[in-house]
Amino acid sequence: MRAAEGLDDEAPQGEVAAEGFYVLATPEGKERLATNLGERFRDNAEKILNASHTIILTTRADLPGTHLEAVFAKERAAGRFPDPAKQELWESMTRDFLSLRTYGYKDLNHWMEKQTYMAMGLTMMAAAELGVEATPPEGFDPTSVDKAFKIRESGHTTTVLLTLGHPDPERVYTTPISRFDTAQLFTFM
Repeated sequence: MRAAEGLDDEAPQGEVAAEGFYVLATPEGKERLATNLGERFRDNAEKILNASHTIILTTRADLPGTHLEAVFAKERAAGRFPDPAKQELWESMTRDFLSLRTYGYKDLNHWMEKQTYMAMGLTMMAAAELGVEATPPEGFDPTSVDKAFKIRESGHTTTVLLTLGHPDPERVYTTPISRFDTAQLFTFM
């Protein structure tokens, strides 16, 4: 991949502690990731180093009440629900939903990872709208990445990586991609 113009327009300079997304745009940041993908995944290092940007998308390791209260405070301050009764209903419904995920289904972490993957999907669509290629190289060791960037110290863990840029014309796949027939994949009703 080659550099994608315009991606750094709003980016803060230097290393800034993040909560959720680590945007690697410098050679040093990409090198740190490339050398910490894990032994089995060294083949992905070149993709990381050649990308214009690589994003480490993380997921919270847990969901403490303090975080939920901070989200609600942010929503109230932004005026998300002008009617206070609707805000209260929303907060009650959210607490019920999270309680169900925590104690009923016992899958809160899995659900939170799904939210991270939805953020990745939206990022990929936004990149496509800008004419930028986005590829998630899932071959990496999350524990190694977490250690290299001290991600677990923030209460998160690495879920997925996303590289951004323009493809190298000499490395674009030209062989056919094998796919099952539509009738084998979809049920139309």
